[in-house]
Amino acid sequence: MPQNSPPDITGPHRHRNNASMLRAADPAWQRAADAGLIGVHVDTPDANNRLVVRETGHEFVNMCSVGYLGLNHHPAIIEGAIDALREAQATWLVVSTTRIRHNLLVRMEEELGDLFGAHILPGTSCTALTAGILPLVASGHLTDGQPRVMVFDRYCHFCMAYVKPVCAEETLVLTCDHNDLDYLEKICRQYPRVAYVADGAYSMGGAAALAGLRDLQERYGLFLYIDDSHSLSILGENGEGFVRSQLEMNDLTVIVASLGKGFGTGGGVAMLGSRTMFEFLHRHAGPVGWSQNMSLPLVGASLASAAIHRSPELGELQRRLRENIDHFDRTFPTAFAGNGLPVRRITVGEPDDAVRLSEELFKRGFYSSAVFFPIVPRGEAGLRIMLRADLTTELIDDFTGNVRDVLSTF
Repeated sequence: MPQNSPPDITGPHRHRNNASMLRAADPAWQRAADAGLIGVHVDTPDANNRLVVRETGHEFVNMCSVGYLGLNHHPAIIEGAIDALREAQATWLVVSTTRIRHNLLVRMEEELGDLFGAHILPGTSCTALTAGILPLVASGHLTDGQPRVMVFDRYCHFCMAYVKPVCAEETLVLTCDHNDLDYLEKICRQYPRVAYVADGAYSMGGAAALAGLRDLQERYGLFLYIDDSHSLSILGENGEGFVRSQLEMNDLTVIVASLGKGFGTGGGVAMLGSRTMFEFLHRHAGPVGWSQNMSLPLVGASLASAAIHRSPELGELQRRLRENIDHFDRTFPTAFAGNGLPVRRITVGEPDDAVRLSEELFKRGFYSSAVFFPIVPRGEAGLRIMLRADLTTELIDDFTGNVRDVLSTF
């Protein structure tokens, strides 16, 4: 009898294609590695602003730290981590948090819930939260049990796009152009249940069209799943972020955010509209439970950060960050100038030029990450800059002056 043909194992590539992605991206990553810009080993005598390569003694300023308020080296937050270790006498409970949760973690959930006006589900990271929650949005188990068409913004963070194939096992998955509310409304008219997956403040700059999204939610019952990691702490009276400060929590909204950026600690949280949703996700959101959750020193650090968020110091740090953003925009205007968010991109076009610019600036004492496809669209390679409250205007001026000097040689 003739042998059966071997099965096709290449797959349809509807939502992932590693071969294509790596073919396009890895050469630029390799050029960055060859330039000594990947995996740099450092000591941190002054956290963000003075890093030292131990082998060579080379000192530099980190211009791509997402510690937007400088809280990652705040003495009170460091002491909070130490206090938690002393109180718990353990690094963490080595068991799924679905089974047992330390009272320090419960206290953190309650304090952050009071701060942000939501029910707080913590996780080891936003990636773990997203991997656990998005498939349940897709299957409809956070609402009426009926699947929802999932519309992913083309620029949404990779940790969300990564879950597309899992969501596609539950429902139809679509991708829309960035902030394309006309397309999104068309889908809402076509299907009775739709969810939109996007960033609030985008990691490559810019923000969600929030006013239009609120309108679509009110008119069509659109479910919103938004990662607002890049604005937590830096916006809002209590540091609740871009989205939460403008959107009331409800059963059709989940906001996830990293505590490892502006908040200054680590792990992630999901802001939820009800305790019922918390209890359901606590049981069924996969890696949210089995990842064992945050270590207790991070929980202690987060409690200390929450105390700062309740104090006038938060407003002062936010003010200093705004001043630095405004100063940078006046000194070196970019496409996102004036949006009040801390991410800036200096576009040069081709990956080789982006790596070259990053390499030359590193030699001059500034590390800024070269970004290229698929991180940004083809032809828009460049540098990503994160502005922070703990930068001085003199450092910003020194950096922008060096950028201009290097670009003049291109």
